[in-house]
Amino acid sequence: MDFFEHQDRARKNTKVLVFYFVIAVTCIIASVYLASLLIFYGTGQQADEPLSELVLWDPQLFLYVALGTLGVVIIGSLYKTAALSKGGSAVAESLGGRIVNPNTTHPDERKLWNVVEEMAIAAGVPVPKIYVLDDEKGINAFAAGHAPGDAAIGVTRGCMTLLNRDELQGVIGHEFSHILNGDMRLNLRIMGVIFGILCLAIIGRVLIYSRGGRDRNPLMFLGLALIVIG
Repeated sequence: MDFFEHQDRARKNTKVLVFYFVIAVTCIIASVYLASLLIFYGTGQQADEPLSELVLWDPQLFLYVALGTLGVVIIGSLYKTAALSKGGSAVAESLGGRIVNPNTTHPDERKLWNVVEEMAIAAGVPVPKIYVLDDEKGINAFAAGHAPGDAAIGVTRGCMTLLNRDELQGVIGHEFSHILNGDMRLNLRIMGVIFGILCLAIIGRVLIYSRGGRDRNPLMFLGLALIVIG
């Protein structure tokens, strides 16, 4: 395998994905505009009056929708990115992780701590904080953080208890590769960006719950549309 060839291919794929993301945001704006146009047109009609002609292009409405949608995506992304700036611990704790005490006497936790510590020494990086997801019985693990200095490694309870030392070492070694290669930093950035889009669905829920129960209320229908689109 030619490593540099794969590296160049990955960079090209990244540019393509960024282009796709721009297209996705553009399609979201168009979808919100079309949904808003139809909703306000439908709710604005009187039951005893003939239907007026639907005008598909409304520059003022499009401007409001574009600015509003971009504002939500950008502000949501900045908020999530700031929340994740605390490093891997913020991610682990948001998933319900429990930090492992370095002085623990629990056999499985001691095994986990020793393996992580050995790997950190071998890799020449600080020992990351270690978290256990007690409610997860499956076998899984993750690494999170912006740099080795603020990294955290999380493992499920199943990973800690069901794997022997050699198997656990293989899993932890894989997570250290994410720490050393900067994968986890990229993942945190992606989480921040994607959260901006998910905020549309959150706003949709707020509109439904705050305006529910009223007939022909455009905000309720707009909320439903935002949930679907977001």
